[in-house]
Parts: sequence; structure tokens; C-alpha cells
Amino acid sequence: MTRLNLVREGNGPIVVLSHALGCDLRMWDGVAAQLARAHTVLRYDHRNHGASERVPGALRIETLAQDAAELIQREAGGEPVHFVGLSMGGMTAQALAVRHPELLRTVTIANSSAHYPDQAPWRARAETVAARGVAAIAPGAVSRWLTPAFAATPEGQVAAQQLQAVLLANDPQAYIESCNAVAAIDFRDSNRRIAVPTLVIGGLQDEATPFAMSEAIAAAIPNARLASIDAAHVSAVERPVEFAQLLIDYWRSL
Repeated sequence: MTRLNLVREGNGPIVVLSHALGCDLRMWDGVAAQLARAHTVLRYDHRNHGASERVPGALRIETLAQDAAELIQREAGGEPVHFVGLSMGGMTAQALAVRHPELLRTVTIANSSAHYPDQAPWRARAETVAARGVAAIAPGAVSRWLTPAFAATPEGQVAAQQLQAVLLANDPQAYIESCNAVAAIDFRDSNRRIAVPTLVIGGLQDEATPFAMSEAIAAAIPNARLASIDAAHVSAVERPVEFAQLLIDYWRSL
């Protein structure tokens, strides 16, 4: 069993937060602070990220979903959880929902994709990191994660610096394997079998996973609800209060 770094906060219905590629559980600081007022919040680092175990070799998103399933089985005491994933975490959510619905009360897929018809940008990113390290792609990645307006504020400047520091701490080969896993996803058919209540959140200014990708996910999953947030790719960092409220409103509506 892969050792995953975990932080538990609050008390109440259990929420599990799954972060984006190249980030770690601190990406959820603002959202967790909101949710922990009335929920037990579990946030973790994916394998090969943050303080979790480094596992060499090729990686698939389905492996991350199995990691998440084992974490839920171990930490939730048999209680179904609200699983919230952003970007790579949202891909993990898509794989988890179709494979382990019994573990889930709801699933939220934020700023994510079900498929990349063109994998060339991912191959180019992996080749750049292999040749020049994570530092070669970090500024460009972070610039897509936050809107220019937010990044220009004092709060946004701090957020950008923190995100970039975490990204730079990634092991290059582990990051490459994660990029390859993301590039290879194709949940277009399996999403049609998801029976867990699903919220899809799309960023109106998200260049990394444009809103049309969220629309496609919501259209495929039976009875999924689509919500928008006026943010770029890492919307949970840019608008944590609004992000958390979208979750709470959805859960209350069920």
C-alpha cells in the first residue's frame, strides 16, 4: 500500500480533497478552512507529490484512483465520502466514481478533462522537463493556474509564489510520469456509467482545461450538475470561499 501524506481537520460528514498535477495538499488551504467548520476534511498528497511516497515507474490515473479508494477505506470507517478533485484530482475522481461508487456520497470534478485528443503538448512538456528540469516549465504553468488580475494582487502574488515553490519541489521523472498519465486519459465512455451524484465545476477563465471540457464531462455523466466559477485553472486557490460554497450548496440540494 502506497504511503500517502494526509491532513485531517474538522468534524462532520467526510470530505476528501484531491489536488492538481504538480501541487500538493496545501493547494486546498482556503477551501479546507471553509469546509472544516462543518465537515471532516481529509486532504492528501498524491503518490510522487508532496510528502507522499515516491513510487518509480509508469503511472496511470486509475492507480491514483486506487490509492484514493484505499485511503477512504482506511480513514473513513465505512462512511461514504464527498470526493472533490481538481485537475488531475478531477481525473482521479472520474476513475474512482466508476470503480468504487460504494465509497462515495458525491463526487466533484473541477477544472478537469475526460480526454485529450491532442497529446502533443503533454509530450512536449515531458520532453522539456527531461531536458531542462521542472524549472523550465514552472513559470508558464503557474501563469495558467491563476488569472492575471488575481496574480497582480498581494494575495495572488503570495499564492503564485507558493504554487511555484511546490511545483519546483517535484521530482522531474515523477512529474514526467504524472504528465504521461494525464495525457493518456479517456473517460468519455466510462463517465456514462457513473451513478454517483456528480457536480462539475468549470473555470470561465481556465486556459488549461477550458470550460468546454467541463461541459463535456457534465453532458456525459447522468444527472450531473454543471457550475461555473470566474477563475483560471486552480480555482480553489483563486476563489476558495466561492469554491467551497458551490460544494456546500450542491450537497444541501440533494
